Amino acid sequence: MLPRMPEMPFLRYIVILLIAIIAFAIFKPFTIVPNGHRGVKLTFGKADPVPVGEGLNFILPLVQSIYKMPVMIERSETQSEAASKDLQRVATTVVLNFHIDASQVVNVYQNLGPFENVEPRIIDPAVQEAMKAITALYTAEQLVTKRPEVADRMRLALQERMKRHGLIIDEFSITNFHFSETFDTAIEQKTVAEQQKLKAERDLDRIKVEAEQRIAQARAEAESAKLAAEAQAIGLKAQRDAVTPELIELRRVEAQLAAIAKWDGHLPNVSGGAVPFIQVNPDEKK
Repeated sequence: MLPRMPEMPFLRYIVILLIAIIAFAIFKPFTIVPNGHRGVKLTFGKADPVPVGEGLNFILPLVQSIYKMPVMIERSETQSEAASKDLQRVATTVVLNFHIDASQVVNVYQNLGPFENVEPRIIDPAVQEAMKAITALYTAEQLVTKRPEVADRMRLALQERMKRHGLIIDEFSITNFHFSETFDTAIEQKTVAEQQKLKAERDLDRIKVEAEQRIAQARAEAESAKLAAEAQAIGLKAQRDAVTPELIELRRVEAQLAAIAKWDGHLPNVSGGAVPFIQVNPDEKK
């Protein structure tokens, strides 16, 4: 009779552990929801109404699965063509930043399916419809001059519609308006004309200012000359008023005294006439 082999419980545990590891690797009874995502737990394809949070989550293999729906801010760019109020064709590029409401990820998945369906099914049609509705309220020129107002009205029109689908707008901007070549040429010509008009108005204002300055200078010079003449007339009048008979007599006497003071004692020689003047020499009389 053969000897009985000893039992090896340790080997049995190793085999069980290996089988468990293989089964765990094959069936994967867990999944990880990364940051910026929420999970939609599906049990035989039916979505659980409560979304799954970030991190490690366990599921029943072959029974449950988790779809990872991003709730981060996403970027969408949509191009649209519409007619303005004055029937100009306008091509517009709209950039939209949005995210899925974290509490509505299950509804979004149930209504739209995977995240890839959000932009073509909801965002693009909504942007194009809003663009056509708002563009029709403005002329082509107003779309350029009132661009912030147009963008605000479009954003408000989109917010309500996207909110119904669990989407939230974070940023909205119109990156460009494209018009027909004919309209662009007309706008350029109008801009040039307005610039020339402004230049002519500035030149006219400058000429007016210079003319007013010259007039003011001429008036100042005339006023100065008038004041000088008046001052001179007042001075002359004062001099005339100061000349009295007494002053005239005083000046005559002063002139005579000045003449006497200058006489050297010799009488003047006078020739001609009936009676000659005889010069008397004082030395001879002695």
